[in-house]
Parts: sequence; C-alpha cells; structure tokens
Amino acid sequence: MRRAVPALGLFAAARLTGLLVLTLWARHSGRSPRALLATSWDSGWYAGIAAHGYGRVLHGAHGMVLNDLAFFPLYPALVRAVTTVLPVTGGTAGLLLSWTAAGAAAWGVYLVGERLRGRRTATVLVLLWGLLPHSVVLTMAYTEPVMTAFAAWALYALLTRRWPAAAVLASLAGLTRPNGVAVAAAVLAAVVGELWRTRGRSGPRVWAAGLLAPAGWLSYVLWVGVRRNDPLGGYFAVQSGWTSRFDLGRGSLVFVRDMLGGPTQFGFAMALLITGAAVLLFALLVCGERLPLPVLAYTTVLVVIAVGGSGFFESKPRFLLPAFPLLLPLAAALTKARPRAAILVVAALAGLSCCYGAYALTLARMAI
Repeated sequence: MRRAVPALGLFAAARLTGLLVLTLWARHSGRSPRALLATSWDSGWYAGIAAHGYGRVLHGAHGMVLNDLAFFPLYPALVRAVTTVLPVTGGTAGLLLSWTAAGAAAWGVYLVGERLRGRRTATVLVLLWGLLPHSVVLTMAYTEPVMTAFAAWALYALLTRRWPAAAVLASLAGLTRPNGVAVAAAVLAAVVGELWRTRGRSGPRVWAAGLLAPAGWLSYVLWVGVRRNDPLGGYFAVQSGWTSRFDLGRGSLVFVRDMLGGPTQFGFAMALLITGAAVLLFALLVCGERLPLPVLAYTTVLVVIAVGGSGFFESKPRFLLPAFPLLLPLAAALTKARPRAAILVVAALAGLSCCYGAYALTLARMAI
C-alpha cells in the first residue's frame, strides 16, 4: 500500500478535478451533478433492477426491445445490499460502490503495472487511466469501476500465482459485465500455460481455477437463456434487441462510413478517435511489449469485443475502459520522456478528460 500511495494520490487528484469541472458546469447549466452521475443512462436501469428486480421492458425506435435482462446482476445486487444497510437511495449507493471500486481498481492497476514495468511506469499508468477522455465513467453509478477492480486484482493474482483468488475474482467479474468474460479468458490462458509448462502435472488448484473462472459469466447467460426458453441463445437475443451483437465489426464499419459521409455529433467523432487510438495502442502492445500470457489474453478479448461488436458506437470507449494494459506503451514512453514534455502531455490529457466528461454528461445527446 505504501508503494501505491503516490499513484493513488495522482488518480484521486485527476478524478476530483474532473468532478469539480463537471460540478461547476452542471451548476452553470442548471443541472444537478449528483443526478447526472447517479441516474444518467444505464445508471437508471441498474437502480431499477436493484429496487424491483428484473422484468422491465421498453420498446424503442426502429424496433428496439430494451430488456433489463441485458444487465448483469452483481452490481444491482450490491446496490440493493448497500440500501438495505445504509439509509441512502439506489443512486447514492451506486456512487458509493463505484467510487470505492475505482480506488480499488487504481490500486490493482498499479500493482499489475509495478509487476510488469516497475514503480515509475506503474504510477504513470494509473494516472493515465484516470485521465482517459471517458474516465468520467469512473465517478458514475456504472459497472466499469467494479469490473476493472475485479480484473486488475485477478491479473495480479495470476502474476503472483494465487490461483483460487484469481478464479473467484474472474467469476465475480463475469457476473458484473458482459465483457467480464475477458477476465475468465485471462485465467484460462494462464491455466493452459501452466499445464503446458508442467506437462499436465499441475495441482488441483490450477484445474479448479480453470473451471471456476468462467462460472459467473456462464451462469448468468444460461439463466437468462432458460428464462427466455432458449438456454444457449436467449441472452444474445436480449442483446440483439438492444441492437448489440458481435459481427466482427461489420456494423461498426457501416456506421463509420455513414458518419463520415455527412454531419455528425462530436461524441461519435470522439468515439471513433478513441477506438482508433486503442487499436493503435494494442498493436504497439503486441509488437513492442513482452507481456505475460494472461495479460495479453485479457486485453485482446476486451479489444476484440469492443471493436468487433455493433450497436451503440458511442459507447465503445467505455467498453475499452477496463483495458488498462493498452496504456503501458504510453506510460513507458512518458516515464522516459523529458519532464517538460511529460508534463505537457499530462496537462493536455487532463484538459481533454475534464472537458469531455462535462460535455458527455451535460451537452451530448447520446449514451456514454
């Protein structure tokens, strides 16, 4: 914990600055900062599940069927638990959970970065993660902070060969978000690597980790399927009702083509820019960094899901938020850069993060 304090301090400063800018702009425009953070977009769905359980279905434009079964159960269950213990509303409970999870996630990100590249690079890695343009999500009642916390600590457990802890954390991540399956993929990759190294003579903990890691994700997907009378396809049919499906990026390419052919909103352009930057960073990561297999597997699955999925193009940067290893090349470069150059880059990222976060919650007309 002592080693992580500087990184956590910088992360807190980054997010508090973003929160201050959002608060000032929201007040200026006559909006409630708390309502923006606690009830915007998917936050309302999670609060509804926490209060009333599953069963809400809305019919949107263009034949969309918005079923709350698309949202994984752990986060709303935690919100309900907090409201049972504390005299707070579901929105406030969601914020308490997200802020706590964001701190835990930053700590886990630091530990993974320190294990891979040393203390200085790990500190810069945490700061960069807190200054991403879409890092406002880390202060919202959303699931990304919770999943990233589980993911970062699961990766650290794998790097330190704590198999049971990694498997439990992977299972919890799989109950938090659809792309939480990436954490299970990391555990399975580590298990395969260990079995290959030991010629299949690994102990029962390794085998048990491989079986338990995907259990959370699989259990919810199958539960939705059974509830929809289609055990294998029911959950994916629910996602399809939200126009979300995995088509190897075909839908995204069509969207980008149409977007570039005429006027578009700033949020869509930013989503394209951030997603393109993520793909470039992924290429740099694969070609220039020697990463442990579980870290590479985790990052690859997240990038493939985000880039290869269609629907809600503007949300792709949020889907990539847990992919913190993508920032390793940039963190390493800033660590070696001259102090003045590094400060200028960090200041520019801070300005972009604060301004874009305020824009996304107060001015944008699209989901974040």
